[in-house]
Amino acid sequence: MIKSMTAFARTDHQRFPYSLRVEIRSYNSRHLDVALKLTHGYEMLEERIKALIAKAVARGRVEIRVQIQDDSDAGNQFAVNGPRARAYHETLTALNQALGLTDPVTLDLVLAGGGIVQAVEAEKDADDLWRHLQPCLQTALDDLDAMRRTEGDHLAQDFTMRLDSIEAMLEEIAVQAEQVPELYRQRLSERIEALTHGIAEIDQARVAQEAALLADRSDISEEIVRARSHIKQFRALMADNAPAGRPLNFLLQEFNREFNTMGSKSGKAAMAHTIVAVKSELEKLREQIQNVE
Repeated sequence: MIKSMTAFARTDHQRFPYSLRVEIRSYNSRHLDVALKLTHGYEMLEERIKALIAKAVARGRVEIRVQIQDDSDAGNQFAVNGPRARAYHETLTALNQALGLTDPVTLDLVLAGGGIVQAVEAEKDADDLWRHLQPCLQTALDDLDAMRRTEGDHLAQDFTMRLDSIEAMLEEIAVQAEQVPELYRQRLSERIEALTHGIAEIDQARVAQEAALLADRSDISEEIVRARSHIKQFRALMADNAPAGRPLNFLLQEFNREFNTMGSKSGKAAMAHTIVAVKSELEKLREQIQNVE
């Protein structure tokens, strides 16, 4: 199955006492690479979140932001650092006196010192938190997967079109390859005719033998058979449910190897031009496959 590695999803859930938001972006990458940003104080959920992502995504760079807000009374408690507030107030008062100022030291000035009012972290139940977060995270992953599949369908259509084109050109190459022995025979006859100026009689049997030897060196029947097999494998991988990116990339290398060999053996200009056109299509496939999971 073709899935794109590029997608985005966001989900908001209100499940008292928590307000939850999950944002996921995925990009191209050779391996699964998860970058998680999690609200401070909820680090105990990190491994569970990454494990759930690993079940849903086989490959790609996944950037995920998880925001958790506890709306309960226990989650909204604050404490005042009295000694720090008094010390800061006394310091500001002494500074006023030293500078001969009469401006009052207000609460705003004291609070500006920082660290005066602090949130009290309530004890957290990791299992209870996960019961709230897991459905929200799963929804976001499902939406991400749906977008990856949709993008993958577009890629698959492009792959199919290019494979059809490559297959048609491969058949053209096969037909042209069958004409190579006769082409060599004609070339040899013309060369001998040009060298002897028609004085010597041409031994057609010997010419045919030499042409057959040359054609044997230029035989690409094995490469054609393997290329046909690669096309079938390519289509099978596209239809399979397993992630196809890596095997398709490897198969594309094999494609290039076969057509490079055909190009080095080609004895006809028309065949060489067709092989160049095939390699152009393979390069376009290679660029697109980089985005396949």
